[in-house]
Amino acid sequence: MTNYRWTICAMLFFATTVNYLDRQVLSLTWKDFIAPEFHWTDSNYGDITAIFSIVYAIANLFAGRFIDWMGTKKGYIWAIGIWSLGACLHAICGWATEHVVGIHDAAEMISATGAVASTIAITSVYFFIAARIVLATGEAGNFPAAIKVTAEYFPKKDRAFATSIFNAGATVGALAAPVSIPPLARYFQNIGVGNGWEMAFVVIGALGFIWMGLWMFMYKKPRQNSHVNAAELAYIEQDKETEQQTKPVEKEEKKLSFWQCLKYRQAWAFAVGKFMTDGVWWFFLFWTPAYISDVYGFSSDSTTAQLLIFVLYAITMLSIYGGKLPTIIINKTGMNPYAARMRAMFIFALFPLLALFAQPLGAYSYWFPVIIIGIAGAAHQSWSANIYSVVGDMFPNSAVATITGLGGMAGGVGSFLINKGSGNLFDYAAATNMQFMGFEGKPAGYFIIFCICAVAYLLGWCIMKALVPKYKPIVVD
Repeated sequence: MTNYRWTICAMLFFATTVNYLDRQVLSLTWKDFIAPEFHWTDSNYGDITAIFSIVYAIANLFAGRFIDWMGTKKGYIWAIGIWSLGACLHAICGWATEHVVGIHDAAEMISATGAVASTIAITSVYFFIAARIVLATGEAGNFPAAIKVTAEYFPKKDRAFATSIFNAGATVGALAAPVSIPPLARYFQNIGVGNGWEMAFVVIGALGFIWMGLWMFMYKKPRQNSHVNAAELAYIEQDKETEQQTKPVEKEEKKLSFWQCLKYRQAWAFAVGKFMTDGVWWFFLFWTPAYISDVYGFSSDSTTAQLLIFVLYAITMLSIYGGKLPTIIINKTGMNPYAARMRAMFIFALFPLLALFAQPLGAYSYWFPVIIIGIAGAAHQSWSANIYSVVGDMFPNSAVATITGLGGMAGGVGSFLINKGSGNLFDYAAATNMQFMGFEGKPAGYFIIFCICAVAYLLGWCIMKALVPKYKPIVVD
């Protein structure tokens, strides 16, 4: 038997890695490179990340339908092409701001004060929001396309494991980002190419265009792919044999419209699970570099900050085993895939509770919160791999991308709320020296958000279980 399905899985992994690298460039450059130039506050950055999240959410509604309509090959090319363009567009935001405000260079913007500084901040925020909108629109297509490809190339029993592998690209992207992006920005700053951060966006954004070239030549559906032999095709399509035994009359698979999907509790369970938990991952992704800088005073390009973030995301690599746990449960207990996945997800929902202790233990060493966030991140990625696979378990292939897009939309709304709220809360906490549970100022604000992140998964799991207590696949007549 050939194993070309794992080559396709590797391509999904590479795409997801690029996806998260592009997403991370701003979070790793704004505090030390961009904010001094444009006079940003935490609220400014929170607004940009929040708009990114809500556009990503809205785009997910259409991305799933677009992928279903266009097909995985062309749809994926369009998605990564758009988000790579959006990533590169960030590089011209500084030039555009200078042109509109009437300032000649970055040094003049940095030295601006008063009303001019406020104008620079507002103008630059609008330009960055525009670039983030393009980025979000394209990035929304990644997971619907990847999940659909997984459903095409893997039998149900292997999908969670395959998903956990390509989903680990998010972790690898986040892992590579702190050791590549700030040094890249600093290098170009030192040689006088803009203020450095511009080329970081261009170099990382260009990786997506390389992936597009590879995907065009490597991807075909299993039955049309010469690299997939008969034995592998039989393995990939093993679920169809079971379905044929239970369906005496073979019918063409009917497609579900978006509104028809909303009639099913299974769709709402997936959406709630994503709404409650996606924002936690995005908060850690977007705010951890700022947290390390605000609370412990390490700039993003310092050796200590790079080591802290690297270790954090190295811990999240443990999530690659998260997709294997349901398979182990199935083999040992004979449970159906949904029941096994829900049991695994309950286990993963317990680990983020450690975030309740992140801030208190941080008083002893900055390593404690970093390690705890890493464990919570690993739990999230394990949870994510399984919740995505639930869609393939219960919905027909024709609706997989649409339901995945619906869940992505719900997750984006949750991310919008936590990012917008975090930026405003941190500015308020700093300005008022807010006190909460023994913490003052920004540390108090971070502690509040950590508490929300800690309980989100357990609450999300309970709601999912209440909506769909037992395995019930959707049968379209």
